Amino acid sequence: MDQLTFKIILCVVIFVVTLAIAAYSTWAERKVAAVLQDRVGPDRAGPFGLLQPLADGLKMFMKEEFIPSQSNKWLFILGPSFFMLTAFMTGVVIPWGSSFTLNGETYSLQIADINIGLLYLLAVVSVGVYGIMIGGWASNNKYSLMGALRASSQMISYEISMGLSLIALVMVTGTLSLGEIAAQQDAGFANIVYQPLGFIIFIVCAFAETNRAPFDLPESESELVGGFHTEYSSMKLGLFLFAEYINMFISSAVLATLYFGGYNFPYQHELGLGDWLPLVQTAVLFAKITFFILFFMWVRWTLPRFRYDQLMNLGWKVMLPLALANIFITGLVMYFMGKIG
Repeated sequence: MDQLTFKIILCVVIFVVTLAIAAYSTWAERKVAAVLQDRVGPDRAGPFGLLQPLADGLKMFMKEEFIPSQSNKWLFILGPSFFMLTAFMTGVVIPWGSSFTLNGETYSLQIADINIGLLYLLAVVSVGVYGIMIGGWASNNKYSLMGALRASSQMISYEISMGLSLIALVMVTGTLSLGEIAAQQDAGFANIVYQPLGFIIFIVCAFAETNRAPFDLPESESELVGGFHTEYSSMKLGLFLFAEYINMFISSAVLATLYFGGYNFPYQHELGLGDWLPLVQTAVLFAKITFFILFFMWVRWTLPRFRYDQLMNLGWKVMLPLALANIFITGLVMYFMGKIG
């Protein structure tokens, strides 16, 4: 099997796995909410409600499809499609496991190990908000437009701090490649040891970038009826909702890769796993991803939504100064460690 064929197969596998995880994240979200609120949660569709995501998907497909008469039809269709596309694009630079050898050929469990992987991630994330903005504006609805404006200002405010937190990480690792960052954590400690403040800044900004509570102001039902997707129905609404869970999955994968060792785990080479090591590494990475997804859900059903002034104050008066301070502290530590060395 040549490298191109393997990459195509890997793309299809990651695409299917991403869809499956996003679908069952909706089930897990409702189960986590039920546990925290002392309820049962979905339990009618299949054993333990495991067929609930299929029932929800079927409902989305079967619902009446309509486009508001005063909307911009083509942009109205483009918005959710673009939002979904950018959600999928981020997964191509994530290393899902180490390389393995088959019939004398070495294959990498990373679709594209580009040397500017972090820049690519930031670029795609920044472009993703255009799907929300296009959908909100094209709806010709005041609540949708307000949600789109909130989303754009929120993204701009927190992308700056997210980028600055990654600058400190790049100073420590010396690379923008996610593959190299993951590989470096095999030989030493996970980056959370060197960048604890950077991790806190990044995960808070990840909540804001994915519009997850307590940063869900672009779609706050109590104020904006549903925000940027107020006028959407059927599968177009499903694409918006589904893309949110894909973004949560990818954000969890990025957090695990950048700060928690990625697919690496302690004493992995001493266990004598041989050819099974890449498979076990992938399972370990998905275990870390599952932990972060559950953390996203726990925060949603624990913390109340911010007011908009609180959201902006946190972004500009707290996260931005902390991110700048983190870069300064990282530079000082690296300078003095170099002097000592």
